[in-house]
Amino acid sequence: MPNLITITDPRAPAAEAYRTLRTNLMFYSVDQPLSTLVITSPVPGEGKSAVVANLAVTLAQSGHDTILVDCDLRQPGQHDLWGLDNVQGLTTMLLEDSALQVPPLQAVDIDHLRVLTSGPLPPNPADVLVSRRMDDVIAALKSKADYVLFDVPPVLAVTDAALLGHKVDGLLLVLRAGSSRRDHAARAKEELERVKVPVIGTVLVNAPRNNAVTTY
Repeated sequence: MPNLITITDPRAPAAEAYRTLRTNLMFYSVDQPLSTLVITSPVPGEGKSAVVANLAVTLAQSGHDTILVDCDLRQPGQHDLWGLDNVQGLTTMLLEDSALQVPPLQAVDIDHLRVLTSGPLPPNPADVLVSRRMDDVIAALKSKADYVLFDVPPVLAVTDAALLGHKVDGLLLVLRAGSSRRDHAARAKEELERVKVPVIGTVLVNAPRNNAVTTY
């Protein structure tokens, strides 16, 4: 079981803040609900992987079938976070028709939540993410869940977030209080807006007051 606040201490203020984030996302647009979402950060070390995992837990706990996809094809971490093997995963779906029909999703000890690890890392992650086959993968996952969350590399490090952001309903940017730099956040936002990726909000973690997650 991963060391995630929504599991280890569900009554904590930070866990409640994740539930507030879940509610905000569910009601973000009544006419066009968000079902596919990229979670990223400006630079490494902001805590994006923990944010997407905690958010996935809260969505699953509310009874929604949720798939958490490790789309960081450079330094994947969700398999370590959840204690899963990474023999098959997202890249398997990109290569094998049988895996596209029956995705190698792995169950965890949370009802309604399944994890798709990265799988073997490709030599060209950006080309993989921009491919038409990735569209097919997203469609296949959407057909099997209410929500599909993608853990994606930092915006300023590589182009992956911008490329995948065009294929989903929205993008959340994770910042860490006390360490995120204002110029990094501004540059990330500018880069995403320049290529017309729908940035729907920001998540601030490690906030001083009650150490809670804050959204705005």
